[in-house]
Amino acid sequence: MEVSGEGREIRRDGGHGRGSRRVAATEDEIDGVHAAKAVSAENTDVNEEKSGTQPQEQKPGWKRFLAHVGPGFLVSLAYLDPGNLETDLQAGANHKYELLWVILIGLAFALIIQSLAANLGVTTGKHLAELCKAEYPRFVKYCLWVLAELAVIAADIPEVIGTAFALNILFHIPVWAGVLITGLSTLLLLGLQRYGVRKLELLISILVFVMAACYFGELSYVKPPASEVMKGLFVPKLNGNSATSDAIALLGALVMPHNLFLHSALVLSRKTPPSVKGINDACRYFLMESGFALFVALLINIAVVSVSGTVCAADSLSSGDSDRCSDLTLNSASFLLKNVLGKSSSIVYGIALLASGQSSTITGTYAGQYIMQGFLDIKMRMWLQNLMTRCIAIGPSLIVSIIGGSAGAGKLIIIASMILSFELPFALIPLLKFSSSQTKMGPHKNSIYIIVVSWILGFCVIGINIYFLSTSFVDWIIHSSLPKALTVLIGIVVFPFMAIYILAIIYLTFRKDTAVTFVDKSASSQIEMENGMPRSDGNRGTEVVPYRVDLAAIPLPD
Repeated sequence: MEVSGEGREIRRDGGHGRGSRRVAATEDEIDGVHAAKAVSAENTDVNEEKSGTQPQEQKPGWKRFLAHVGPGFLVSLAYLDPGNLETDLQAGANHKYELLWVILIGLAFALIIQSLAANLGVTTGKHLAELCKAEYPRFVKYCLWVLAELAVIAADIPEVIGTAFALNILFHIPVWAGVLITGLSTLLLLGLQRYGVRKLELLISILVFVMAACYFGELSYVKPPASEVMKGLFVPKLNGNSATSDAIALLGALVMPHNLFLHSALVLSRKTPPSVKGINDACRYFLMESGFALFVALLINIAVVSVSGTVCAADSLSSGDSDRCSDLTLNSASFLLKNVLGKSSSIVYGIALLASGQSSTITGTYAGQYIMQGFLDIKMRMWLQNLMTRCIAIGPSLIVSIIGGSAGAGKLIIIASMILSFELPFALIPLLKFSSSQTKMGPHKNSIYIIVVSWILGFCVIGINIYFLSTSFVDWIIHSSLPKALTVLIGIVVFPFMAIYILAIIYLTFRKDTAVTFVDKSASSQIEMENGMPRSDGNRGTEVVPYRVDLAAIPLPD
């Protein structure tokens, strides 16, 4: 038997010229032929013994858990990016430990939605962007794609600017030049993809622990009162004029829409057995891994807030440092570490900020790749996709840093956080619907308790963000220094836009799912094997496709 051309045709020669036959087969059928050998080791105990391999479901629990470690740590970086660090620093300087409960609630909600994203990818074999493409009409699909790309750009702005600030602190490089260097360095680090995703995950984990070590070292020196820290974690309190806005900013910086697309795609890099037990085990291990990664993120956020609150509340604070605490930014926060590090505080702070920004930009680029591939089904070289997503992301940061310098770049971080709050419903609502849908998840859909809790928390976060955006805009309209005619014109444009925004959220919430993506392979595999041939898809294990023969292509004998 031989395969001719591009592998689209099988020719079976019986040794006689006049008796030869040609059987036309599709490319998928040829793939099924080549995959049959690879699948046999999973289907029979004899081949398992001969090959010396052990089935995934028979490995020790700790080995199976370690095989799933990685995606959660990449995702947790979004909760440690420079945007989060800036809101943490400001919350600590303005309110000491009183807003720590917001971080605790935000990361608890993040664990729920990130686990839903991981479960969606494991069960369906597709990530969130691919499911949105399959589910929604063309116009809605393109609108969601544009909004997702804007979310990636908005998430990248604090990361790029934070890295540029770090380069400015360490090497006195201008901020605009640091923005360009950030884009190039991210592309170089993403070159590690060719050596495997696990190596890139290891590198990012190292960067996370470098940042953690810097703040934990300072935390051990300033020694914040443990009783006040615990009270701030578990006793909700909003004292002061800016407490509400700072709390909303903290929450908005924690929950990011692009992270949902990213997590549902990263879990596909692990091979999951196509059985109910295999899927359930994978979902449980990803939940445990995400819980551990987000717990580390929680500790780092607590350390940043506690260091800022303790240092800025100290009686021995100089007048210059007191002025810095009143307007704390990423570019001026290195003095927080000088108690334990002295003159080298700016260097260590710059390293921590560089680790935070650089690792976060890598995950942002990853998210951009998956979003573009999922929504548009574009197949291009990886380096070209990386270049496109980097150029789109660093464009706004570069323009603002050239025109406005460090001050303008700092204001851009605040605007980016508001954009992320605006974008959140358009990723969160599809995730909540798909993960609770029988047509998408089959028997693995969310339980009624998870559905109720996730929807309540989701709409609480969405409602808080809408309230914050609306009140901020109305306050700006009232106190605007622009001419009245221009202010009225802006209001006429924005208010209908806000109405469309709310209608879009209602549409996504109440639209009935129509696309069926769940296939119960474990229940039907035995029946299909009798009439078909197996094929491996690389992510979901074994899939069975019928073997079709084109009778019209068989020449009749002479």
